Amino acid sequence: MTTTRFRTAEPCDLEALGAVMDAAIGELQRGFLSPDQIVSSRAVMGLDRQLVTDGTYFVAQIGDAIAGCGGWSRRATLYGGDHSAGLREPRLLDPACEAARIRAMYTHPAFARRGVGRALLAHCEAAARAEGFAACELMGTMAGVPLYLSAGYHVIEEIEDDRGGAPVPMKRMRKDL
Repeated sequence: MTTTRFRTAEPCDLEALGAVMDAAIGELQRGFLSPDQIVSSRAVMGLDRQLVTDGTYFVAQIGDAIAGCGGWSRRATLYGGDHSAGLREPRLLDPACEAARIRAMYTHPAFARRGVGRALLAHCEAAARAEGFAACELMGTMAGVPLYLSAGYHVIEEIEDDRGGAPVPMKRMRKDL
């Protein structure tokens, strides 16, 4: 059995993480989104470097390979990368009454369906719980929704984000920790 190890992402990881994200968006969204929606989704998905700065973004490794990446945030921004128009809300959340955010979860296609996403999600939830958060929220892509449902999240809102052109369906989800 191969072990997934986690480490905090560093600025020197950004290029490699971008490649993982690009592969995941291009390959794992097939079957859930049309080709135009996949192109459009690149405008609203991606890495928010604030997560790396905050020390809440993680690299999942199997051996020497980056198998995935993802994080959580104590900030109000729910989803989107540095390049995504709008959506930036850097306000700190109040763990006594607001949910932490699960952010930018990606599995490299070569490691899909091997438990990387589930392990990374659990790692992020544990980190949020350790900082006093009692719940997490995320914006799930259609490819990610089955994982999140199986991990105990429930849908609280359905949206379509058309900032990249073709409308991309997504689901806001929540889980009490």
